[in-house]
Amino acid sequence: MSLRRAVAAPFRQRGVERLPESEFVVALSLDRDWFSPDQAKRLIDVATGEGLLDQVDDDVRVTFDAAGVDLPEEFCPDESVLQQRSRFEQLLDRVVDTGTEKQTAVAEINRLQAELAISIEAAAALYARRQGVDVENLAGRAGREL
Repeated sequence: MSLRRAVAAPFRQRGVERLPESEFVVALSLDRDWFSPDQAKRLIDVATGEGLLDQVDDDVRVTFDAAGVDLPEEFCPDESVLQQRSRFEQLLDRVVDTGTEKQTAVAEINRLQAELAISIEAAAALYARRQGVDVENLAGRAGREL
């Protein structure tokens, strides 16, 4: 959730869905003082890999409703948001963000994996879909396996 909040902040601040990459970097590094410019560029890479941003020419476009993200005044992301997460972790986080207990989700995903003889990523994508979670931009190979 921290990554989603960090990505949403510049778009919410300006009330837009698309920003020049340089403006996004300035918003996170100079305006908010959350990251160095290099770290802000890394955040773009991570967020793009997780399907939260699209890169269009020299711009970045948010792929979710940034205005709908809860961004408390005291929020400050830590550097862990700059680390790439596995597809399974990303899918699990989306499920947990909807209110499902993590332990319950993991148990059900493991059950699906064993029952259907599919990869953990495919099981997580299937479970997430069954829970009504949008996984279109994350499913990738897991979705093709289904």
